[in-house]
Amino acid sequence: MPASMFGYTKTVLENVSFDPTLFCKEVEKAIKMLLPYELEQLVDWLYKFTKSKPELQACLSYVE
Repeated sequence: MPASMFGYTKTVLENVSFDPTLFCKEVEKAIKMLLPYELEQLVDWLYKFTKSKPELQACLSYVE
């Protein structure tokens, strides 16, 4: 069974979280690629992941 696109996206976002601009670009890409149920998972994950990272919270506007 292939890995889920959500899992891959999450890994990419974790790896680029050092750069808020790049993180936001990857969030935008993910929104276009993911299936609706994966997008729901991404939104939940983003809120949890960015809770302690205020520099990344600007990207939440893409999913609201």
